[in-house]
Amino acid sequence: MKSACFTGHRNLTGDISQLEERLYKVLERAITNAGITEFYSGAAIGFDDVCSQTVLKLRENYPQIKLHLVLPCPPQEQTAKWNEVQRSEYMRVLAAADTVEQTSQHYYNGCMKKRNARLVELADCCFCFLNIGKLRSGTAQTVRMALNKKIMIINFFTS
Repeated sequence: MKSACFTGHRNLTGDISQLEERLYKVLERAITNAGITEFYSGAAIGFDDVCSQTVLKLRENYPQIKLHLVLPCPPQEQTAKWNEVQRSEYMRVLAAADTVEQTSQHYYNGCMKKRNARLVELADCCFCFLNIGKLRSGTAQTVRMALNKKIMIINFFTS
């Protein structure tokens, strides 16, 4: 069984609809050509959300694929600072996910890193949205974990 994880910035740059189209095409090829069926998302706003929604759209045509959410802490704590639209979309994705796992019982400084390590642990490849100008970010840290694991990384960031 082949798997992929997602990691990316919360604030996305560029045309989001273009990103969604590119992501759909690349993930569709990953499903049909590479046999990837398991997709792991950290369920954050930004790139994670776009990826989760794309997997759910793809699942309509490829019912064999699965969306797995790996949460850093309880949903009410992860979404505490989000707006109502973001929280509502999160709950929709949470309800549609095939599985949900939580890496920590409460939010703490470091729970996101623990979640990110779990995402990489579960993945055979990593789809990311990494601005290389932000190498001190959680996304960069996750990509470094993927590099250390020696799995393929596909970056969707365009300047």
